[in-house]
Amino acid sequence: MEKTPARLTAKPSWLLTQLAVHAHRLASDGFGEVGARGYHYRILAALHEFGVASQAELGRRCSMDRSDVVAAINQLAGQGFVERTPDPEDRRRNIVALTAAGEEQLRRMDRALDKVQDDLLGPLPAEDRQTLTRLLTRLLAHHQRR
Repeated sequence: MEKTPARLTAKPSWLLTQLAVHAHRLASDGFGEVGARGYHYRILAALHEFGVASQAELGRRCSMDRSDVVAAINQLAGQGFVERTPDPEDRRRNIVALTAAGEEQLRRMDRALDKVQDDLLGPLPAEDRQTLTRLLTRLLAHHQRR
């Protein structure tokens, strides 16, 4: 295998991009083992943490396109993980709620994602993992404010 040019490997943006591709593959594989997708995790986590929400609210909270939210909610509702009902205050909107089966699926997904984190961050001790998470959080917050 040919070596990667040093001018690339010295750039954090290149390293982050390469690692993001790897992390996405690991997460997709992990979620696939429990019959789920990343979008499902985002929605179930948001419902668990914040409670019932409209589809539009879920899209904003989860940084998802409206059509992706609808498709994911359709899949989750079909599996009994969420319930979708008309909003009593505005019949044009749907309100989405997490079911008991959805809470159990979220726990399965949490376990799968914990394994992914361990695989992805395997070479790093706990302190370095915390530092990396703190730094990535700071960078993301900075760029989301722009």
